[in-house]
Amino acid sequence: MASRTVASESFGVRTRDASPLAPTAASDDHPVVTGAEAPQVVAAVVALWRFPVKSIPGERTAAVEVEPAGVVGDRAYALVDVETGKVMSAKTPGVGEKLFGCRATFVDPPEAAQELPPVQITLPDGSLVMSDAPRAEAQLSEFLGRRVRLARSAPADFTIDQYHPDVEDADPDGHRDTVTESKLGSAFFADAGLPSVIPDGSFLDLFPVSVMTTSTIERLSELRPQSQFDERRFRMNVILATKTAGFLENDWIGRLLKTGDDAALRVWIPDPRCVMTTLAQDDLPRDTGVLRTLVQHNRIDVAGRLYPCAGVYATVESPGVVRVGDTVTLA
Repeated sequence: MASRTVASESFGVRTRDASPLAPTAASDDHPVVTGAEAPQVVAAVVALWRFPVKSIPGERTAAVEVEPAGVVGDRAYALVDVETGKVMSAKTPGVGEKLFGCRATFVDPPEAAQELPPVQITLPDGSLVMSDAPRAEAQLSEFLGRRVRLARSAPADFTIDQYHPDVEDADPDGHRDTVTESKLGSAFFADAGLPSVIPDGSFLDLFPVSVMTTSTIERLSELRPQSQFDERRFRMNVILATKTAGFLENDWIGRLLKTGDDAALRVWIPDPRCVMTTLAQDDLPRDTGVLRTLVQHNRIDVAGRLYPCAGVYATVESPGVVRVGDTVTLA
């Protein structure tokens, strides 16, 4: 590890205006669309993911509820280091692949406006930790080798230690083989002097919902067939089956995705990627080639800075239920 710095201006947010990150063009070739075009069917929902505990693999499900705060039950919990107060993340060196060796699932499907059901965390050795069990935090602390608490609300100063792998141009600030402190959640927006698009206490990184197309996954696989570009690497909420070739969702910035009977998502920015895409999990090996491929082939402008991207971030314009098989229209 070369150095430790503070990276509180992640993704190039500046305080030049009083609005949150507005939908902006991904590049000159991907202009913002005003919505005047007639809605067109562009995809079908092929997979939905909910991650009950931040940075732990979650559950693929047939349906999710979306509300302004995001997917109900998504990143509902996180592990917080008792000594430092920092949130444990798969981006944290020495922690990431331990967390990725676990699995978190709700014992019952969570519902909006209802108390969340308990979460079951399966450790790599097969032992189970129930979120409502008296020894849950002791078991998790023993597993991680540090005292942690299983929190339901992010600290006001939501900070993680983030490892930047030795990949050229993966970070616009030039960090390589280095750990930085990064603000996330509403703390990120507060630090930038901007209104937050996620509520205080949320463990989401920046935006309520993440979306990726099969077109992007297929294009990456074509570019580097020796790597496994599996949807699990990207930890997206919504995977859309699409037919158009290439990084299709780059063209959706500013557009509205309508799914099912009532849910609608507003696409804001491309999703910058990091070391998490390279980590081993389940049958997927550790592979920095995943991030290198994004740097080489989909490094695009996000709020004025170049990031390797895959997928997009969105807000919830209309709450509702999204189901696998739903048709998706673009407006």
